[in-house]
Amino acid sequence: MTPSPPVRRPAQPKYQLVFENLRKEILSGQYQAGERIPSEAHLEKRFGASRITIGRAVRDLCHQGLVERRAGSGTFVRANGEGRREKRALSFGLMIPDLGRTDIFEFICQGLAEAPHAEEHALLWCNAMPGTPGTGTLERAWQICQQCITRQVAGVFFAPIEEAGEITAAEREGMNTKILAALKAAQIPVVLLDRDAVPFPGRSGLDLVGLDNWRAGMLATNHLLGQGSRRPVFLCSRQRMASSVEERIAGFCAAIAGAGLACEAEQVQRVDLEDEGSLREMVEAVRPDAFVCANDRTAGRLMQVLLGLGIRIPQEVRIMGVDDIPFAGFFSVPLSTLHQPCREIGQVAMQTMLERLKRPEMPARRISLEATLVVRESCGGKISARDEREFLVE
Repeated sequence: MTPSPPVRRPAQPKYQLVFENLRKEILSGQYQAGERIPSEAHLEKRFGASRITIGRAVRDLCHQGLVERRAGSGTFVRANGEGRREKRALSFGLMIPDLGRTDIFEFICQGLAEAPHAEEHALLWCNAMPGTPGTGTLERAWQICQQCITRQVAGVFFAPIEEAGEITAAEREGMNTKILAALKAAQIPVVLLDRDAVPFPGRSGLDLVGLDNWRAGMLATNHLLGQGSRRPVFLCSRQRMASSVEERIAGFCAAIAGAGLACEAEQVQRVDLEDEGSLREMVEAVRPDAFVCANDRTAGRLMQVLLGLGIRIPQEVRIMGVDDIPFAGFFSVPLSTLHQPCREIGQVAMQTMLERLKRPEMPARRISLEATLVVRESCGGKISARDEREFLVE
């Protein structure tokens, strides 16, 4: 029996392609109610279509109540049409695979929800299916990505994978790249939270909202130098190497160089924080007079070890953290740290996403918020004139 020839579907008419593209842009909020859409001459060049084709697509938009023509002025998005109603119901995916292992994201998410205009939209907290075999960090992140695509969200807020454990750096970076490629193929815009998806000093070419980590590292180090430290050490976990931490290390080294001191390789320590023996060996071998810790949790773990060794804080060793987590002031020795404006990061991220939807052709932006110095007992000093000259502090 001769097999039947494959059924060939007729190609989609060009005017319908133009119509669908413009409709999607209007519903996503790229064009606001009352805003003029590009002229038909501009659309002809953009789509490589004839004036008749463009005219028919625009007429169909008018028939659906999405736009209205105004004689002598152009075509405008209707204020009370379908576009306006659907615009108020956009949904955004939250992709935070490291949630629960990093203290800042709960407050960043609160900021997203509190942002101006956030009440007009929905935030979808996607997660891996419970009980699914093999739901490690990488698998969980990929499942969340697929959920966002399946639900056709208008945009995604993504905190790239940082937690390592048994995951190699190449595997982590590979999954971050895979996720971003899948979202790009689905035409879903992404705003990165806190850190980039590629190693520092690289940039992924996406909007990123977070702390100015270089200046944070410099501020913490300069404060310790101002208290008399001459051999500070930057301490971070060997298992968690985010681009944000690498930026803080760069700021640490810049501050030391700016003070006319040499920054030796052993002044940046990457240690297994769960291995108390390794921490003890590092402290005894390097003999620093101060620590800048990658975050407050690292500072808290270090403090336990130092006190266990009988080392007095801050008389013998000063400690600075980063984040200002809620219980930092209740450590055995209240922790001096840098306050990270997490809620403000979330609010700015929402604003950035709405602007990206409105103007997708904009160059990618890096929006960095400033840290604030919070001085407590662990560094043994007060805000110095040097701090006040170089940074705004409370």
